[in-house]
Amino acid sequence: MLASHSKSNSAQWQWENAIAGAVAGFTTVAVMHPLDVVRTRFQVNDGRVFNLPTYKNTPHAIFTIARSEGLRGLYAGFHPAVLGSTVSWGLYFFFYDRAKQRHSKSKEEKLSPGLHLASAAEAGALVCLCTNPIWLVKTRLQLQTPLHQTRPYFGLYDTLRTIIREEGWSALYKGIIPGLFLVSHGAIQFTAYEELRKVIVDFKSKDSKTNSQFDDKLLKSVDYAVLGASSKIAAILLTYPFQVIRARLQQRPSSEGIPRYKDSWHVVKETVRFEGVKGFYKGITPNLLKNVPAASITFIAYENVLKLLKVTRRKE
Repeated sequence: MLASHSKSNSAQWQWENAIAGAVAGFTTVAVMHPLDVVRTRFQVNDGRVFNLPTYKNTPHAIFTIARSEGLRGLYAGFHPAVLGSTVSWGLYFFFYDRAKQRHSKSKEEKLSPGLHLASAAEAGALVCLCTNPIWLVKTRLQLQTPLHQTRPYFGLYDTLRTIIREEGWSALYKGIIPGLFLVSHGAIQFTAYEELRKVIVDFKSKDSKTNSQFDDKLLKSVDYAVLGASSKIAAILLTYPFQVIRARLQQRPSSEGIPRYKDSWHVVKETVRFEGVKGFYKGITPNLLKNVPAASITFIAYENVLKLLKVTRRKE
């Protein structure tokens, strides 16, 4: 009976993590999407693309898109971004929590950095396989400008249908290889978050009478904001080149159906040849502006929704 009750609580807890992650993901996208559009356009602009405007910097890009394409341009790809982020965060927290539970011998035991890394990597790989088609659609819609001469996509469903018709089902998984390498991004971020969280909890628990096991009483929203931002910066600096490679692979083929790049290695060779190492960091400024505050917002939302769900469950 007790085992059954414990199992039920464990399953409920996993779904609470998924709900908190989904809410956090939606909040992040709604606030930061224009910077995501700017980042994607910078990432693919290798100086040899003629169907994208040239932007001097992030403010100039936002102003130019707003003036020439309006709010629709700044929010290009918003629907797949909301869907992808909500599903990704929900699945990520769900898979991550399940992996941590599986690796932990008891609820009180703290996982080692290696097991945190393994849990985050496992969650990231599963999410990547589930969501790559959504991110492909988002990229295609964000790169659509008045300079394009091919038939435009009209929303998420039309983009999916057109890609399958013109390029086949396999096209939905363009960029999957660098996408899987980007699993390390989440792994680095979550490992850094968990380890920094332990440090802050231990530090605060020494100065208060609260047991460190009840860390939700020790940490405030400002702590979650700092933790989220710090862990995100570390992850971005180490993994950003994979984002550039993926974005370039996911571009729409020419009107003749010829893709700009054959595979990841082709992207690497061409980028080094024409742009040097700095080509792998194109768009990093809007990326930092988008993702560092976004990480803070995400973890504030996640941790506080989780607290709310805990209180609700205790009352029941």
